[in-house]
Amino acid sequence: MAEPEFSATGVRIERSRRSLTRAGQVKIHNGRLELLTSYGREIDSAPVDSVQASKPWFSAGDRARATVNGNRYTLTLGAPGTAAENGGAAAVNRFLEVVRSAHGSTPKH
Repeated sequence: MAEPEFSATGVRIERSRRSLTRAGQVKIHNGRLELLTSYGREIDSAPVDSVQASKPWFSAGDRARATVNGNRYTLTLGAPGTAAENGGAAAVNRFLEVVRSAHGSTPKH
């Protein structure tokens, strides 16, 4: 069985209310999650089965929270006010699905 893959570009990545990049990338491949700047420089990475991910209940549908190596990141997967915002919620759901499948659990609704 092939490992699930995920890739998103144009992602706003924040840590502790501080924006690290407004057009970053989130990639999951070969069992690793990578958070990258718009220039491709690594912000953080870890084996995907050690990453915790969730959808904050108090935020917009295009946001996810990920804990990577003990650092909490907020990922915004759709630009506000654009068509990408609608696709952001779908991208968040796909991201959470891939992370959960790496843990061997089923999605929680």
